[in-house]
Formats: sequence, structure tokens, C-alpha cells
Amino acid sequence: MIVKQVEDVRGTSKSVRTDTFESNRLLVRADRVGFSLNHTVLFAGSVTHIWYKHHVEAVYCISGEAEIETLADGKRYRITPGTLYTLDGHEEHNLHVISDFECLCVFNPPLTGHEVHDADGVYPLLGDEDEALAS
Repeated sequence: MIVKQVEDVRGTSKSVRTDTFESNRLLVRADRVGFSLNHTVLFAGSVTHIWYKHHVEAVYCISGEAEIETLADGKRYRITPGTLYTLDGHEEHNLHVISDFECLCVFNPPLTGHEVHDADGVYPLLGDEDEALAS
């Protein structure tokens, strides 16, 4: 059994903080459960460009408010507490954060926990050798 608290991860190599968000990777590929789980807070007023070419992401909003803008068609979706959205078509999007946006994010394939967005908003698909180097 795996039991963790966000505070167990915050400040470790499994925690990523940028100008727009803090993401604590609670479950990662090394946990061998078939998916990864992040507790993420995106900061009010920020806009994050995201495009998961290699991953499917499901996001459940715990608190706060944001809008997702899909770049292919310009549609905007308001996300509030209790809302789930899934990027099952690898949609390139901007996440416009209205108030601090706390969410749980599930990724498949699972993240190693060390990924950061590149210039295109993409997480690389890291292999075992990359995970070993980043640990």
C-alpha cells in the first residue's frame, strides 16, 4: 500500500514549481500503478500554455476557477470546483487561471515526476534511463 501526503512530496525532486504553478507528483511511474497523480495549484492571473502530445491528462478541480482555451478552435471552457476535464485528443490549450486553481491531475502514461513543459508546452516522454538520471 502507498500512503502519502502532499507535504511528503513538496520541496523534493518530485515537486515542480514555476512562475505559474506548483505541481507535487504524488504517484509516479516508479510506483508502478499504471498512471501518475499530481496535486497541482496554478496561480491566479497566470496563463499556462500546455500541449500533451505524449500523454492523456484528466483534471479534477478541487477549488478555484479557470478557463481552458483550446487553440485549434478557440473554444473556452469554464472550470469550477467539482468539474472534470480530460484532454483525450491531446488538445493544445491555454489555461487561464482566474483564482488560485487547485486540482488533481492523472496522466497516462505515468510521469516520472521530473517532467517540465518545454517551449511548446509539451512534457517529454521519458524512458527508464531518463528517470534514473533525474533521481
